Amino acid sequence: MRKRTVALYAGMGVLISVLTFMLMPAYSQEDIVTLQDSAFKDAQRPPAVFAHEDHNEKAEIEECNVCHHIYEGGKWVEDESSEGQGCSDCHNVEEGHPTRPLMKAYHDLCKQCHLDNDKGPITCGECHPKQ
Repeated sequence: MRKRTVALYAGMGVLISVLTFMLMPAYSQEDIVTLQDSAFKDAQRPPAVFAHEDHNEKAEIEECNVCHHIYEGGKWVEDESSEGQGCSDCHNVEEGHPTRPLMKAYHDLCKQCHLDNDKGPITCGECHPKQ
């Protein structure tokens, strides 16, 4: 009887582990469909629509550090990337910090690239459509 109980618990443990793994949301860059940052507590608009892989293919972006940048002493470090970090890890919502405020950082990077390349959305509603 004891062996059956141990086997039953072991089997349940394996089943729970497998189900947890299967049901756990997978977050990869291919899955990103919006630019959403938890640092924005009272967002005035919905998150920007952004299909990561589709965007990079259309924009022909090959180097991740074009967007996932690192700056040291105010200068871009060309061979470094901030992949895996949130923008709000360096950029704060409030002004008065050494880095550009978070919303301005998003808008400057994305909107300026769209303007420079004459491609992509530039108005509020194009990036942040009402749901």
